[in-house]
Amino acid sequence: MSILGKSEIIKLIKEYRMIHPFDERLLDGDSYVLTVEKTIELNYLEHQNVISHEIVFLPSNIVAHLTAKSKFGRMGLSFLNAAKVHSGFIGRLVLEIVNLSNFRKPIVIEKGEQFMHIEFIERKGEPAPYEGEYQFQYMSKEEIVSYLPYLKKAFGSEFDRLYKVWKVDEKIGQKHT
Repeated sequence: MSILGKSEIIKLIKEYRMIHPFDERLLDGDSYVLTVEKTIELNYLEHQNVISHEIVFLPSNIVAHLTAKSKFGRMGLSFLNAAKVHSGFIGRLVLEIVNLSNFRKPIVIEKGEQFMHIEFIERKGEPAPYEGEYQFQYMSKEEIVSYLPYLKKAFGSEFDRLYKVWKVDEKIGQKHT
């Protein structure tokens, strides 16, 4: 198991469109910084989900961990979910947060703001691609279709089985040919 550095992240982005849209300026050491899809305001003790602007796709030998940028922790935001991304997952990522600020005032997170680090880790052993209900979360039909060639490339002969498990036809409104 090893953490991927900048050159490996860039290679995977070129080969599998692992992060889309990708901005090289958001590479941060051995991670990438995902941005926020839309502006949200959290009142004191309120819980909300922060959704990434970027789509993330992890090939079968990569897993990832998320951490919020420390500036948000200093503001009083608490992060509720275990922040792991399974190999084979594709979609926008979600961090569940709550405002626990000592000041008991609303906290605003702006659209496009850099919010969460994603760190990529190479997994050893047999692949076990994500087959859960959140596959393709917050993706449009067009975005799903645009990723099918990358999924086929990443999963090879396993793709047809996964295509059915992920219920792609239902999500894009057409029949598999």
